[in-house]
Amino acid sequence: MKNLDFNADKALAKDFLTNFADTHGEPKYLKLLQDVSNRKLRSIQIELDDLFNYKDLDEEFLQRVTENTRRYISIFAEAIDELMPEPTEVFPVDEDRDILMTQRVDDGADGADNSDPLQKMPSEIKRFFEVYIKAFSKGTPLTIRQVKASNIGQLVKISGIITRCSDVKPLMQVAVYTCEDCGFEIYQEVTARVFMPLFECPSSRCKLNKAKGNLILQLRASKFLKFQEARIQELAEHVPKGHIPRSLTVHLRGELTRKVAPGDVVELSGIFLPIPYTGFRAMRAGLVADTYLEAMSIIHFKKKYEEYELKDDEQEKIERLAEDGDIYNKLARSIAPEIFGHEDVKKALLLLLVGAPHRKLSDGMKIRGDLHICLMGDPGVAKSQLLKHIINVAPRGVYTTGRGSSGVGLTAAVQKDPVTNEMVLEGGALVLADMGICAIDEFDKMEESDRTAIHEVMEQQTVSIAKAGITTSLNARTAVLAAANPAWGRYDLRRTPAENINLPPALLSRFDLLWLILDRADMDSDLEMARHVVHVHQNLESPSFGFTPLEPSVLRAYISAARRVVPSVPRELEEYIATAYASIRQDEAKSNAPHSYTTVRTLLSILRISIALARLRFSEIVAQSDVDEALRLMQMSKFSLYSDDRQRSGLDAISDIYSILRDEAARSNSMDVSYAYALNWISRKGYSEAQLRECLEEYAALNVWQIHPNTFDIHFIDV
Repeated sequence: MKNLDFNADKALAKDFLTNFADTHGEPKYLKLLQDVSNRKLRSIQIELDDLFNYKDLDEEFLQRVTENTRRYISIFAEAIDELMPEPTEVFPVDEDRDILMTQRVDDGADGADNSDPLQKMPSEIKRFFEVYIKAFSKGTPLTIRQVKASNIGQLVKISGIITRCSDVKPLMQVAVYTCEDCGFEIYQEVTARVFMPLFECPSSRCKLNKAKGNLILQLRASKFLKFQEARIQELAEHVPKGHIPRSLTVHLRGELTRKVAPGDVVELSGIFLPIPYTGFRAMRAGLVADTYLEAMSIIHFKKKYEEYELKDDEQEKIERLAEDGDIYNKLARSIAPEIFGHEDVKKALLLLLVGAPHRKLSDGMKIRGDLHICLMGDPGVAKSQLLKHIINVAPRGVYTTGRGSSGVGLTAAVQKDPVTNEMVLEGGALVLADMGICAIDEFDKMEESDRTAIHEVMEQQTVSIAKAGITTSLNARTAVLAAANPAWGRYDLRRTPAENINLPPALLSRFDLLWLILDRADMDSDLEMARHVVHVHQNLESPSFGFTPLEPSVLRAYISAARRVVPSVPRELEEYIATAYASIRQDEAKSNAPHSYTTVRTLLSILRISIALARLRFSEIVAQSDVDEALRLMQMSKFSLYSDDRQRSGLDAISDIYSILRDEAARSNSMDVSYAYALNWISRKGYSEAQLRECLEEYAALNVWQIHPNTFDIHFIDV
């Protein structure tokens, strides 16, 4: 009866593979089989969506495939064996395998005893492809907590974050032995992680001669699969209150190996299976078995920039955006639109996402292209929210806090591998964020000994390790985004900037931009911010900017396209940049600013920011406007360190009051300003009535305006 069911299901599988057509009406799976035959592909993925859409299959077959997936993989594999077409192209010959297979086919009729199942060549050894069954694309994936015992043997779809990956090792699928006495080839299929090798020849000739033929394992003739073990953990948002995240072991075989790395957020579909404990643990466990997921497909939630393939509509949208003259401002305002203000900070964060290309000199020296930014400011200026949003947008990002990170947690730790029991290195936050962004919150709360671990990463972009007999250097090509509070919690205007910042010069010079965000009382900006916050709280969206902010996915696509451009600095700009750098050094020497550390790294920062700006325009050449904007951003980051707004603009109190009154008159398009209104405007900016009177008298003497003798109302002679 079982054999009849098997043959009936195999006939249905063959019918589906032969007749299923894609959207263009072409046979989808027959084309795949031809590519496999031509050795262009090594795997065939059967999609449940296609089985569901195929009209000639009943629902029961689909249900059986979902609930008993492992059996149907072998059914589809046998159907593919029978349908496999002849190769139509010349492909490179795998000498060992093809010579062995040819010899086996030639000798099969003469030497083998077909009555003995161990001498019959298993179909797995002939196959040069793997079969996977992919779960439905629609429908929300389960959390690890929702996968129960009732799902054993079924195809399930789960989401989570990869926490650990083993090395790729060969896993024996078919063991091949040769008998020393009769010379027969004996096959043993291996279906588990461990197996008992054969020692005595089971062939009929050895039995007839009553000889216990010694079997020799032929490793070159055996078949091995690539095997990797990973650990997937629940996402933080799926964990109920008061619980710790659960994790599940995942077995990756064949072409699915090397597809995931620790820190990747993925959606896996696979078969949920039990695995008995082995060795001493089996005695303690009794009848209890461990569980694992045999992976069938992997979908990354956020692809790397290099792997990002733009769809047609995305390509058109990006080309349309690139033609927009104001794209720089629009992209910057699309970063965390719910957060009020911080326009220049958002521009700097946009450039951090874009970055500059890494340079490698002919002698092997490397110059980093990643930008490092430090946001230092008073509590409540949305530093942490900006960090979280950047991690959301970046395809690879790791968020950590200063108090919750040790030096080992940031760089690398030596641990014992549970699979091989060897001492292995496990990368920390900076290594996991390789080719991405590492956001470190509460940077000032870190221990000094732990903070020194970041120095090498920020400039050399490597982590050097010498512990437990392991001496190596790990890549950490990451952009560091740090957020810190000043030394006394809030910025103290009575102290110097150097005392407030309280970070060593060696570390500060490694940051391309250092932003100081002060929380100052200003009536107008406070009113605007309060309205913005209330609007976001009520409507759960940012107020309108006059344009629709770009979605994080569109932002990611635009940045991935921009990062493919490698701009160069033209010769005519070299002198301009050199002069600008020299003048910055000269100004610093004159001002004796204790907080400013202008070194050659500052020059490299100007180049990196200019190249990132050119990338945003999809330009191969850096323009002077890019250098000017880079210098402006660096100046703004320096100017924000001054203790007073008026000192920043270079205006005294009287001139500042005049500019406020002139701007308000121009805004209201009137030549007359009442004294009450003028007093209201300047008091919001922190000026007194006596200063207003002094300003009125001074500018009336210059014949700029006329003052009413009784009401002190102002009439501009020429606005």
